[in-house]
Amino acid sequence: MLSEKDFISKPFSSTIENGSFQWSAPSNIALVKYWGKKENQIPANPSISFTLNNCKTITKLAFAKKDADGKFTFDLLFEGKPKEDFKPKIQKFFERIEIYCPYLKAYHFTIETENTFPHSSGIASSASGMAALSMNIMSLEKALNPNMTEEYFYQKVSFLARLGSGSACRSVKGSVVVWGKHAEINGSSDLFGVEFPSNIHQNFKNYQDTILLVDKGEKQVSSTVGHDLMHNHPFAEQRFAQAHQNLSSIKTILESGNLDAFIKIAESEALTLHAMMMTSLPYFILMKPNTLEIINKIWKFRNETNIPICFTLDAGANVHVLYPENVRVEVLQFIKGELVGYCQNGNYICDEIGTGAIKI
Repeated sequence: MLSEKDFISKPFSSTIENGSFQWSAPSNIALVKYWGKKENQIPANPSISFTLNNCKTITKLAFAKKDADGKFTFDLLFEGKPKEDFKPKIQKFFERIEIYCPYLKAYHFTIETENTFPHSSGIASSASGMAALSMNIMSLEKALNPNMTEEYFYQKVSFLARLGSGSACRSVKGSVVVWGKHAEINGSSDLFGVEFPSNIHQNFKNYQDTILLVDKGEKQVSSTVGHDLMHNHPFAEQRFAQAHQNLSSIKTILESGNLDAFIKIAESEALTLHAMMMTSLPYFILMKPNTLEIINKIWKFRNETNIPICFTLDAGANVHVLYPENVRVEVLQFIKGELVGYCQNGNYICDEIGTGAIKI
């Protein structure tokens, strides 16, 4: 089992003066949620997610060797324009990963990044953003160390991405990704995400996720603050145990194709996540009235049609509508007819399961 020390770079035999890489990395949506973390971005419980396909960040990293000045230096462009308010997060990320990537101070970087989905639309862009940046950094490391194995490359990408944004480690490789040590998932680790090790039933191939943008505003409580509130939470230990149990259940569900059981776990996990927020001190509510309207409409539609549609939520107001590809026409008709009115400016995004980061 790899430890943090295994990700510290050894001195390289190769050198490289300048160049560039470009990767896209997707967002992801957790089915079993992680809420609460220990030091160094270690999750308090394991989680499992669907990798998305269309909601992604595209990042180009250009690098040029510089004189030793003992500093991280970089320019940052978001959608072609300088983005000063993103820079502190990148600076902090570089500081956090320096021990594992000591070569970073030897280069000046130009980071050009853009999202395929609207920024600040309430979809977790830190996961896709940090995953895309980490793919590029590790491409530089692989150029310096050509003998690196593909397995180590992807494990270290996920390891680095986690240090930028916890859930980013699930946006690197695979359609279904587990992050966090779990007794029934071979190779699972708190340090990086791993591809779901079993065969996934045909029912879950090409699964659809239509994201209803209920509220695009900035959350009144950041995820970082929310995670911290789990330290003294009265229900924390029960929640962490429940997550382990639900991951065991969803492993069996993904193998067997049981859609009814999938719906129960996915929706229960979403509501439990928000219940943790509502029962912490201080307590807070990130759902909006229209979130609840949509949930009730989904329940009514499912009861009346027996179509296996369900919802999940991130730490926000927006609703992810999950359903198999073979009912796509009926579900989109329902969304357009009955749910779009609850979205801010009628905005929603059609997405589906993807496979992870792609080199461009």
